[in-house]
Amino acid sequence: MTIAVTGATGQLGRLVIARLKETVPASGIVALVRSPAKAADLGVEAREADYGNPDALARALAGVDTLLLISSNEIGQRAAQHRNVVNAAKAAGVGRIVYTSLLHADRSPLSLAEEHRATEADIRASGIPFTILRNGWYTENHTGSVGAALAGGAFIGSAGDGRISSATRADYADAAVAVLTGTGHEGRTYELAGDDAVTLADLAAEISRQSGKDIPYRNLPEADFAAILAGFGLPEAFAKGIASWDADASKGALFDDGRQLSALIGRPTTPLSAAVAAALPR
Repeated sequence: MTIAVTGATGQLGRLVIARLKETVPASGIVALVRSPAKAADLGVEAREADYGNPDALARALAGVDTLLLISSNEIGQRAAQHRNVVNAAKAAGVGRIVYTSLLHADRSPLSLAEEHRATEADIRASGIPFTILRNGWYTENHTGSVGAALAGGAFIGSAGDGRISSATRADYADAAVAVLTGTGHEGRTYELAGDDAVTLADLAAEISRQSGKDIPYRNLPEADFAAILAGFGLPEAFAKGIASWDADASKGALFDDGRQLSALIGRPTTPLSAAVAAALPR
């Protein structure tokens, strides 16, 4: 069996490849990447596969039995890019697609959800057996700001008291591998989220505990948070997106208590304390 992974040099993709190699022979794994040279360290076959190049995708998917379609990071272009992959997979005779979607994509208010809904629909319409992994928030989306919080003396956001059931990329990678290498997952849609829901105030408290510094959480109006992010150099549209996702989180958009992720990976999800420890500057 040949398993192919799109976006294999990305942060999630690299983790999936590494964990797959612990379970199946490297000869049965294919990394689908825009630049095969950047995948030389993965230790598996790398094939050029640009989401925007249908011909390259068709060549790259030849002989693939199972495809992990990790969603593109180009927000606004995802639906078309993913459709190219799905069409190429159908033409190549791929036997199964596993797709990383968004938690509760069918009803999520997040602006990210629309493109995921479109891709889920395309996959279902393709006739290819599938599994949908609706990944919740990555803990790293917030712990990536630990350094800035320590430098600025506060953790800022617009999530209010919203409970966020995040999990680490490693948790989601393990879920993907469990589905890619397991049985009984066809036609299933999994709502994947961390075992423990926390607020950004909880995160700030954990940063304070581990760093020995007083790092409060400061909740800001959505527009103010977006302006600060843009001031840090983020593109304005992306800054507004991040602020809006925080605002949606304040209303429960990133909460889930189904524990399907820990059930799938056979262990508890990574606790906040471990995620913060990994993010603290050395």
